Amino acid sequence: MKTMNTKWKATLICTLLALSLTACGGEKSGTTTTGQLESSPVAQQTEAPKSSYPEKAITITAPSGVGGGLDLTARALSKAYGDTKLVSQQIMVENKPGGGQAVGLAYYVTQDKKNAYNLFLPSAPLIINNLKKEGNSPYSFRDLTPLAQLTTDYGAIVVKADSKYNDLKTLFADLKADPKSLMIAGGSAPGSQDHLIAMLPALKAGVDAKTVNFISYDGGGEAITALLGGHVEILSTDISGVTEYLKAGKVKVLGISAPARLTGQFADIPTYKEQGIDAEFTIWRGLFGSKEMPADAVAYWETQLKALSETEEWKKQLEANGWENGYKNAADFQKFLEEQEKVIQEVLVSLGMQK
Repeated sequence: MKTMNTKWKATLICTLLALSLTACGGEKSGTTTTGQLESSPVAQQTEAPKSSYPEKAITITAPSGVGGGLDLTARALSKAYGDTKLVSQQIMVENKPGGGQAVGLAYYVTQDKKNAYNLFLPSAPLIINNLKKEGNSPYSFRDLTPLAQLTTDYGAIVVKADSKYNDLKTLFADLKADPKSLMIAGGSAPGSQDHLIAMLPALKAGVDAKTVNFISYDGGGEAITALLGGHVEILSTDISGVTEYLKAGKVKVLGISAPARLTGQFADIPTYKEQGIDAEFTIWRGLFGSKEMPADAVAYWETQLKALSETEEWKKQLEANGWENGYKNAADFQKFLEEQEKVIQEVLVSLGMQK
């Protein structure tokens, strides 16, 4: 009888223990009484909502007139996206010329700072205009969200085909001896991109750049006409802007501001560095978003711009316009902008033109 009682107690304890373990197991596995898994409230809260961006047409603001370099870049971008179908929405171009890109920039940054449907496509004057003593822009790349660098071009120091100058060493030796002996033309104002393309290597070569005769023309077309007409001896511009004149044998390019020699039709042109002048200057064009652009839109364009840079359609646009594929992702582009800002500031200080 005692033995039976002991067995009964042991059985009861085992039964209660089994029921307890089953209950605990049910709580840990998250099952219901029907054995189905319950959805986790935590998982529901942390699951990121799927972005539906973009849901309407996109506008690229180009701070130049129709036919200008920035306008052409924006339209090339729009066409390439249309051809590849990478972006489902239409991409339109809006022109806001004036003030060497300052008008377009002011228009853009004073719009909705969270706008994801209006993008901005400037170049190096975005930095220059903000640093100049007589600058015409209180804004800089820090008032925007860099998305990607798209293209690269380089500065060129150009003379007529029959000029006595064949290299930068000889040219800068004469300018060092007498800075006012020659006139340099550019398609933009003093302290702007064309001016810096020539003054950066001049300073490195020991020329008193403050006293050099720099003549500002209204655009690259007028500047090259002045060179070909014999009104100036030197033209400071971008290499892609003299392609047709180089092919026609009307000009010589003494040097380019690239870090290494270019290929194709420019392969025979030496860089500044090859001629003993430690200077380089990149003429970039890039795409930006608004300062507080939503994260999903930023991520979308980072992905799409990288994808486009690898397509044949975009490469055709680059080749047709004489541009180099200068793609940099957002992080690398931001770093580059900060580095170029230092270079530009150094030159402007030497010219007495920095704020």
